[in-house]
Amino acid sequence: MVKQQKTKQGKPQASKGSDKILGEVVPAVVEELIGRTGFRGEVTQVRCLVQEGRDKGRVMRRNVKGAIRIGDTLMLRETEIEARRIKSKVTKGAYT
Repeated sequence: MVKQQKTKQGKPQASKGSDKILGEVVPAVVEELIGRTGFRGEVTQVRCLVQEGRDKGRVMRRNVKGAIRIGDTLMLRETEIEARRIKSKVTKGAYT
């Protein structure tokens, strides 16, 4: 006797990350590298100019993980939320 596996009917199987993308993606060009943030400094905060969409022409601050340089294009899933400013605790290695 051979057991048959039950298959789910209805919505086809999609990859894990594909359900997260709901709306349009908007290109933004990196204008300035502000600084490093994150627990180990693995995230770079950048200032970027939105190229298309509802917020076209808006300059906003975003956190980017990975290699990034001025002139690169970011594909943003949303343009409403802006990253918080980096608060520098130690300036130029001076412990005062």
